Amino acid sequence: MKINNTSISKNDAGKIVTLYGWVNKKRDLGGLIFIDLRDRSGIIQLTVSPESEVYNVAERLKNEYVIKVRGKVQMRQNANLNLETGEIEVLVSEIEILNKSNDLPFDLNNLTALDDTRLKYRYLDLRRSELQDKIITKHKIMNSTREYLNSLDFLEIETPILCKSTPEGARDYLVPSRVNPGSFYALPQSPQIFKQLLMVSGFERYYQIARCFRDEDLRADRQPEFTQIDMEMSFVDEDDIMNVTEGLIAKIFKDVKNIDIKLPLMRMTYEDAINLYGSDKPDLRFDMIINDITKCFLKTDFKIFSDVINSGGVINAIVVKNAADKYSRKDIDNLAEFVKIYGASILSFLKYDNAFTGSIVKFVSDDIAKCLINDLNLVNNDLIFVIAGDKKMVKTSLGALRIKIAKDLNLIKDGYKLLWITDFPMFEYSEEEGRYIACHHPFTMPQDVNNINDKEHALARAYDIVINGYEAGGGSIRIHDTNIQDKVFESLGLSREEALEKFGFLLNALSFGAPPHGGLALGLERLTMILSGTENIRDVIAFPKTASASDLMTDAPNTVSGKQLDELHIKISQ
Repeated sequence: MKINNTSISKNDAGKIVTLYGWVNKKRDLGGLIFIDLRDRSGIIQLTVSPESEVYNVAERLKNEYVIKVRGKVQMRQNANLNLETGEIEVLVSEIEILNKSNDLPFDLNNLTALDDTRLKYRYLDLRRSELQDKIITKHKIMNSTREYLNSLDFLEIETPILCKSTPEGARDYLVPSRVNPGSFYALPQSPQIFKQLLMVSGFERYYQIARCFRDEDLRADRQPEFTQIDMEMSFVDEDDIMNVTEGLIAKIFKDVKNIDIKLPLMRMTYEDAINLYGSDKPDLRFDMIINDITKCFLKTDFKIFSDVINSGGVINAIVVKNAADKYSRKDIDNLAEFVKIYGASILSFLKYDNAFTGSIVKFVSDDIAKCLINDLNLVNNDLIFVIAGDKKMVKTSLGALRIKIAKDLNLIKDGYKLLWITDFPMFEYSEEEGRYIACHHPFTMPQDVNNINDKEHALARAYDIVINGYEAGGGSIRIHDTNIQDKVFESLGLSREEALEKFGFLLNALSFGAPPHGGLALGLERLTMILSGTENIRDVIAFPKTASASDLMTDAPNTVSGKQLDELHIKISQ
């Protein structure tokens, strides 16, 4: 049985050991040959003396050769405290080359390769400890999850991968059926409907580390296939689900990072999150809230601001403390270009140092100045950014600007800030579809069934858990009453016939004594990203896809034979 490199310590000095691994690096000092032997656990130094019978073998070794060695553990003359095994080395008496390696397409110890090259040779990139540590972190999270939920009498139950296509917010990946020509399965965007059916079935407490698939545009924290820690419970309310989730998060943080999370977590309504931070996933590791200063400009001569106020818009600002001397006019112009991405056509600014200067200073009367100083608690060298317009655009733009400035000025503190966002809207308006759609999903219980038709103000029994500005998970209390479900579908413009066509099996199930139930899903990859300190989801997936959803290593997706297409009754249009 192989022993890990890092399981050997100074307590083993004098012992004969047998080790396996890869040659990470070799140094020939014209006498002694030093070899860094690498395995999954880490690196240990091997030493081969010129008098050794295997010296000639050691000379032939190259990086990434796979070898077996036998030798005596001894203390190093010059310890390397940066290595876990840095106090010891193995004086080699036997070497066996188990496999040679071709020259690598990139240097694992000096990574300058392009991302595409690393993805093409992902199996080599994964030999690096930085990536292995992240994959191991993901394993630890899954292990901790199973231990915790099993202890609470949850059952781990698998749900189907080949499903029916249902509208859940993103495009489905479709799979043609050979035995049912012209028909298609869909890969699940989530196990949502099936976990509700498990509650109808009486299992009461379900979980699954579930694979999910969404055919959507990719970004740094999104992949076409991903994993959820999925939970569902019967006879519960929001507090029950939040308490279970908080216990799980606390155990994961303790097991993986040895960090104690203070419970219960703070809660913030969706409305407060948007008003104060411009986001439903606020990063609370730094201050800089969004301030509504509309009232300060009620009597302004600045036509742009007065037009905004008269049309029902708002004027909001963020204050960057002690930063007036850190931004040049060119820097501010760059920020103005940045907020245009979010719809803000103008970014106004003021600098305060006993008096105001800036792009709108000539419109700052004495009364306006007093109002700004008092409402924004201004002190010398403060920098104020102002955006005016409709509320959604203003909040979104300043929320994004807040994050950018915090990163630019290194204002984000180390550590973790966790909170719940509650009282989400039941519906949101889709500009693309020209109608209101479900904010979470159409099976979410409304807070007030009688208010369901007031789509602009109706609230849902939904909640998200946010960690360091990431939506780490979300869930809701589900609709278990068919009459309420019918009303929600009707509010979404879905006829009874359409509802039965798309969700008939769920509606039928709810009619057979469905219990009150609810649940939550945590994004496993996002949680791993947070705990392993990366902002790129590809770092925590063993074999990820590119931004175009391609696998450069296996060359997928790819064409298939005409015979396969004929069997599926599919023709490719030219």
